[in-house]
Amino acid sequence: MARHKQTPRDTSAGGSQRQLRVGELIRHAMAELLTRGDVHDPVIEEHMITVPEVKMTADLRLATVYIMPLGGKDAPAVLTALDHNKKFLRGEIARRVNLKFAPDLRFRLDERFDEAERIDRLLRSPNVKRDLDGEGGE
Repeated sequence: MARHKQTPRDTSAGGSQRQLRVGELIRHAMAELLTRGDVHDPVIEEHMITVPEVKMTADLRLATVYIMPLGGKDAPAVLTALDHNKKFLRGEIARRVNLKFAPDLRFRLDERFDEAERIDRLLRSPNVKRDLDGEGGE
């Protein structure tokens, strides 16, 4: 009798329900830490930082935290500051989110807004407008 390997459900759509739920809990904890000024770092303290998404690995041991400083200002410096405070942030998240293991944190810039703006500019370009209006004539 052949044995079939079970695959996790819904991984193509961003992960399992558990991954999504844990990612959202960590996102809220990170946002609260940053909003309340619990991270004592001059770079982090002088920026408004949003946390639009946290993606978890299947084993919940690594959290990729997507961040965006207000207006994209000083993004590389903010990423460096967050990396520098990673150990503190991990400990605080472990206290606030009840998990068997506190996940390692990895910080990335959320570039979705830049990508959306790039696509919008592309759609408004004269060549694309002409093609969409049917004037491409072949």
